Amino acid sequence: MRNWIFQRFGLEAHKTSVKQELLAGTIGFITIVYIIAVNSSILSEAGIPLEAAMLATIISSFAGCVLMGLWGNAPIMLVPGMGINAMFTYTLVQSMGLSWQEALAVVFVSGILFTVVAVTRLSETLTVAIPASLKDAITVGLGLFLTLIGLEKGGLVIRGEHSLIALGHMGDPYVLTTLGTLFITVFLFMRNVPANFLISIVLGTGLAVLTGTVDISGIGTSGISLGDYSQVIGAMSFAKIGTLTFWVAVFSLTMVLVFENIGLVHGHLSMTNTPDKFRRSLQSNALSAISCGLFGTSPTVSTVESAAGIAAGGRTGLTAVTSGVLFLVAVLVLPIIKLVPGSAIAPVLMIIGTLMLSNVKNIDFGDLSEGFPAFLVIVMIPFTYSIADGIAFGFIAYPLLKVVLGKSRDVSRPLYVIALLFLLHFALQS
Repeated sequence: MRNWIFQRFGLEAHKTSVKQELLAGTIGFITIVYIIAVNSSILSEAGIPLEAAMLATIISSFAGCVLMGLWGNAPIMLVPGMGINAMFTYTLVQSMGLSWQEALAVVFVSGILFTVVAVTRLSETLTVAIPASLKDAITVGLGLFLTLIGLEKGGLVIRGEHSLIALGHMGDPYVLTTLGTLFITVFLFMRNVPANFLISIVLGTGLAVLTGTVDISGIGTSGISLGDYSQVIGAMSFAKIGTLTFWVAVFSLTMVLVFENIGLVHGHLSMTNTPDKFRRSLQSNALSAISCGLFGTSPTVSTVESAAGIAAGGRTGLTAVTSGVLFLVAVLVLPIIKLVPGSAIAPVLMIIGTLMLSNVKNIDFGDLSEGFPAFLVIVMIPFTYSIADGIAFGFIAYPLLKVVLGKSRDVSRPLYVIALLFLLHFALQS
């Protein structure tokens, strides 16, 4: 068995060992395990039962990590992505009117298109076609959107009747619990404490118990039920596949999947100095996204927290496989994870949103033909409460401004096509 592992993952060639890979995989898992509580909380707002959403998150993470480990042989964890899960719930379901079953079908089809991109030269074509300012703007806009969701989930702001956003009731025990957890989370993060998000969620849940906003009675009798999940796995509905709404959703989700993962995979592989693994790693990512439609969750991505495992010495797919197996073990503590309140999750969303804002420094606002379309993406994603609509505004404005300024040659042909598709989407909605 030991010899097979060495040969399968090429441990000697990567100058690593089984012990080092197992340790790196464990550290990576500890940094990302919070996703079980956070992702399932967001999916539940789309109508997916909470415990089913937890199982879907665990199974998709297990499958994604193992796929990446065995096919890509890279120390990259694949788990449901932050931002994309928000797009699933708040855009595809709540804004575009799809049911969560239909949204899962969108995930499945988007995964297929992502796979087509990953196995052909389309990934290179699209990477070149979309200007860097718009790519960075999408990341920043997603960061603001996650921050807004965190503020709402924590009760710090509410959508008022006579205003877009109103301040929450600061004296409410739930809001006070959120503020206390936020302080803990920021402190742990700034001190660079290992597994800071996981620790903050645990402490935040404990604080919620102390303030009476979480009831722990009956936890000992709460078991693991597969009943709800049996209604979610394979529950995709293609009832609206013939509608424009369905394909606009597919198009928007595919774009976010492709551009986000191309950047993440490149970044992780540069840390290990193994750029030759890019194609297989991206393919693993795409195939994992397809499986998410079947398992019942928003798509997996090459999570940023993979950097923790790589920094701990992870060099091969054995690191990813280790993380995946640990996700499966997490099923045993689902009754405890179910206790995690929104007040413990909200600060994590806010900090992740803050981190995503750093990409704004890459946008040249001195050139309005670049900066204004990017600005539209950034502000319209949270203000319209729709990632797809926010992207559309920027992608339409970019070629329009370039043509008006006589810089039409700066716009690639694929971008003109994308802009026309978004414009058609708005025209048919009116």
